[in-house]
Amino acid sequence: MASFQMGSCHAVPMTLFKNNRDKVAKAVLSNLLESLKFSTGQLLILLEGGKDTSWYNTDVNHVFRQESYFQYMFGAKEPDCYGILNIDVETSATTSVLFVPHLPDEYETWMGALLKPEAFKAMYEVDEVYYVDEMEAYLEKATPKLILTLSGTNSDSGLTMQPPEFAGKDKYVTNCDLLYPVLSECRVIKSAEEIEVLRYVAKVSSDAHIKVMQFIRPGRMEFEGEAVFLHHAYAVGGCRHASYTCICGSGTNSAILHYGHAGAPNDHPIKDGQMCLFDMGANYCGYAADITCSFPANGKFTEDQKFIYNAVLDARNAVMKTARDGVSWVDMHKLAGKVLLERLKAGGMLNGNVDEMLEAGLSGIFQPHGLGHLLGLDVHDVGGYLSTEPRRPSEPWLSKLRFARTLRAGMYVTIEPGCYFINRLMDNALANPDIRKYINVEMFERFRNFGGVRIEDDVLITKTGVENFAIVPRTVEEIEATMAAK
Repeated sequence: MASFQMGSCHAVPMTLFKNNRDKVAKAVLSNLLESLKFSTGQLLILLEGGKDTSWYNTDVNHVFRQESYFQYMFGAKEPDCYGILNIDVETSATTSVLFVPHLPDEYETWMGALLKPEAFKAMYEVDEVYYVDEMEAYLEKATPKLILTLSGTNSDSGLTMQPPEFAGKDKYVTNCDLLYPVLSECRVIKSAEEIEVLRYVAKVSSDAHIKVMQFIRPGRMEFEGEAVFLHHAYAVGGCRHASYTCICGSGTNSAILHYGHAGAPNDHPIKDGQMCLFDMGANYCGYAADITCSFPANGKFTEDQKFIYNAVLDARNAVMKTARDGVSWVDMHKLAGKVLLERLKAGGMLNGNVDEMLEAGLSGIFQPHGLGHLLGLDVHDVGGYLSTEPRRPSEPWLSKLRFARTLRAGMYVTIEPGCYFINRLMDNALANPDIRKYINVEMFERFRNFGGVRIEDDVLITKTGVENFAIVPRTVEEIEATMAAK
């Protein structure tokens, strides 16, 4: 059986992608518009893989990562491919066809032996393989009555995927609107084989986080923690890619939600008494992990650090105990916000009725992001705001939710409540009398340079609850014991 495998690391069977293709074919036939239906003949799904791209106008290329929809259906690691799923609408029988670049012979000098179509067929367990320059002839022979191509707007990035261009396209009836929501919905519910890949990459990432926690101490640089994570993920876990830019914030940087970007590349020294917030996830065969650990730089929590950390932990635990198939994700966000406010009130930072605070949007001052997101081949995975699902909430403290769906068994999501002291949001809160009245200003100001805490787990939704794939220390006692065992 063919598989993707880095050394002795997890073997990803090519049946995973065959099963995905079967799932997509069934979903497409079930969702065809009446105006597009026909009783006999061939319907083709045509996807374009990711392209090899250079650094600007140089001859140095980015390290290639496959386009996610193409990865979902074909699992091919090479750039510049096309794929077709040929569906007989009368019998529902499918034929998978991969088209690979026809590279000049001289490439062999620089890139090693150039594989023939037969080798790709065996490697990816597809039915047929041709060169890309043979695709026009394949289409003429297949005589499809309809070709579905992929185009749609990602609700997280706002970017729109353009449908592929290919030779002879104007000869056929094509539709670029139907496939995107259908294929996106297929990706929302994970298969058993996908779950095992996700479990593996979460374990690799968890172990790497523990290595980082044991490495960090005052005087280290933030980027050194990033380097420890990336080294373990690749050297031990076979994960060539990270799923996103590593966020390694210490002190006030831990309150910068997407710290680690080009302008702030995890480049500050870590100081005694600071909190660290490290948000990092490895990627294996395209599948992502996304885990955040927050811990004291010196390995011992202060009383203020315990107060904020445990408030976030209680919010996380409340969601962990409640989330399951059939539960509203919006309700889970509200639950996390309510528990956080209750704990902040119990510690003296807030005064008044917690339900009123929640309605006023006070929790959004402390946690300006959503509770979590779908996770899979993209770290912010697709399917959040499809036309068939609830729309994004309009309330400011709910509007950052990356999805508002009812949870279903087989969904894979992050649960990541947080509490941050962000100057702009603190100033806005104090300037708003409807918010300020709930705040103990003196205590609130004491935390102005605290930074932030986020606890992020990767969980599989089940019929009865959740299964957490992030295996890292979470309680104050567990974290202190782990960091003491350096």
